[in-house]
Amino acid sequence: MVKNYTLIIAEKPDAAERIALALNPNFKKKVEYKIPYYELEKNGEKIFVVPASGHVYTVTQTIGGRDYYPVFTFDWAPKYEVEKGAKRTKNIIKLFKKLGSNAGELINASDFDVEGSLIGYTILKYACNGRENEAKRMKFSTLTKEELNYAYENLMPHLDFEMVEAGRTRHEVDWLYGVNLTRALTLSAVKQNGKYTTLSIGRVQGPTLNFVVQREVEIRSFVPTPYWEIKALAEINGSEYELKFEKEKIFKKIDAEKVVNECLNKHGKIISVEEREIRRNPPEPFDLGSLQREAYRFFGFTPRRTLDVAERLYLNALISYPRTSSQKLPPTINYQKILEGLMANPKYMEKAKILISQKELKPREGKKEDPAHPAIYPTGNLPEKELTVDEQKIYDLIVKRFMATFSKPSKRLSTKISIECNGYKYFLYGGRIIEEGWMFFYHPYFEVEEIILPKLQVGEEVLLRDVKYVTKFTEPPPRYNPASLLRVMEENNIGTKATRAEIIETLYERGYIRGEKIVATDIGFEVVEALNKYCPEIISVELTRSLEEKMDKIENRMEKRENVLVEAVNQLKPILTRLKTVENQIGLELSEAIQAEFLRKRLVGPCPKCGDGKLIILRSRKTLKRFIGCTNFFVGKCKMALPLPQKASVQTTEKPCKVCGWPTIIVKPYKRRPFNVCINPECPSKTMKK
Repeated sequence: MVKNYTLIIAEKPDAAERIALALNPNFKKKVEYKIPYYELEKNGEKIFVVPASGHVYTVTQTIGGRDYYPVFTFDWAPKYEVEKGAKRTKNIIKLFKKLGSNAGELINASDFDVEGSLIGYTILKYACNGRENEAKRMKFSTLTKEELNYAYENLMPHLDFEMVEAGRTRHEVDWLYGVNLTRALTLSAVKQNGKYTTLSIGRVQGPTLNFVVQREVEIRSFVPTPYWEIKALAEINGSEYELKFEKEKIFKKIDAEKVVNECLNKHGKIISVEEREIRRNPPEPFDLGSLQREAYRFFGFTPRRTLDVAERLYLNALISYPRTSSQKLPPTINYQKILEGLMANPKYMEKAKILISQKELKPREGKKEDPAHPAIYPTGNLPEKELTVDEQKIYDLIVKRFMATFSKPSKRLSTKISIECNGYKYFLYGGRIIEEGWMFFYHPYFEVEEIILPKLQVGEEVLLRDVKYVTKFTEPPPRYNPASLLRVMEENNIGTKATRAEIIETLYERGYIRGEKIVATDIGFEVVEALNKYCPEIISVELTRSLEEKMDKIENRMEKRENVLVEAVNQLKPILTRLKTVENQIGLELSEAIQAEFLRKRLVGPCPKCGDGKLIILRSRKTLKRFIGCTNFFVGKCKMALPLPQKASVQTTEKPCKVCGWPTIIVKPYKRRPFNVCINPECPSKTMKK
């Protein structure tokens, strides 16, 4: 083994290859303990670039089993010793131990954030014999050749220990809350029904779930109030235009009837014509939250899906690091060079060329800053391989948003015409774009309605051809969707840019919420109700926000990890004591909800054969295979049975097939995209696909 070489720690295999390729394209790919890594030379020095696989060490308890709580003593341990699905980390740690012992220089080149800083730190501390104080740090926001080489030539002299401490504290506090509260709820239910169902809760999960439950309470308790709207059409030069009545809502039907009686087929007089130019500034650059919301708006992507796609684009050196809260684009990223790179792509050539020809390249920036990374931007590199459909969509959105920030405001001529008829006022609105500005670059990711009005003057009369009232009812607040729930988490400062999407996914996985328009399930309701009754602080935004702020202070050297941990333990102890005393009550309440949710998940839909039975997912006692059967089978009335795929998970949808009306299910194969399928083996849709 060569001695006095440099060991570079990368966060993931793709990143390791990018780093090796940037430092020396003539690297050698090696494999040891089934883990690929890279050997190369630079400036006469031997370098090994070795990938982790995210976190290879994790927090674990030092005493007791999984049925034990409260637990406040913990340590960091290899992930494979703690988690069943982490066996590969054993070989990763073995490789770092082997190479770390002889390395002359050690560099953490994981992503520059609290997670990446912590990943490198734990490897250096536990696998490399406590050499964390010797190590240096590479800081970069893209995996381009130029930036990686610059980061290597300009190493930070030591690890970013403030980010390490913030990361350690976050993991440890989250573990303390998560493991204790999850066990308190889970074991309470197990003691009542004898079945083990994980009921996780944590300091961020609790308030997030409470947002959904409280919104659901508002919706279910909402009492609609009737009101009436006036709809009117005006005939102008042989064409019809929709008018807006002066009052949006009329709360007495008799008043609405009076308006119709006095205005229908009457002439109204134009009393004013107002025109004004409206300037709309370019959008700010994307931070992670705004990218996730925009991707949901235009593509229907969940926040987690958007982040996963953005991570792949980052690892392919096509965009900058996506886990950022910044809306700033510093000149150091070299706007001109990025646009010149985009010009090589025929899809963006024309727009990039126009921007380069401007006298000055100055982006419109937002207020939010992130000390670690700038806003998300394209690197200008051409894709090295064909992008997937999802990658194409997110990449196009990021590129066009980046270009739009350098453009001018758009200008719209807005027209408002006021019309009076028998003492009532109506308004006719129109508008047209007179200068596209940034919209030219961001097309089609904006919404604008153009209504061209004829030239009208004060004193002219128009015929109100169609005037009627429409009965409506006030509506409850809308249900959250994944994007709007993420925004609420941001606004309340709970969770981080890196974890919010994961928290929402966990709530789905636990069965606490369901649907794109998010509905709290019976379990979700019962968990929040139990916590609200016995320990309301766990679902309070204030407690979680306070901890978030303290962890931010650790990163800024204004608070110490030990103080935050002591405070967390002191907050938890009385809560867990309370929960211990009411285990039976909580268990009874949760058990009923668990059984109801378990049945709901198995319920496929109405049986189309017998008409009054329900199709449910069953398992054969003989073969142990899953299948769909009718509940009327158990009373001898129906023998409907349908097969199910055995090597994939299945989820019910509560939605009928659009072609034949039978129930549909979602099939989730391992390592493949899930898909909807009708359970009817003779559904015409299946013939159509063939």
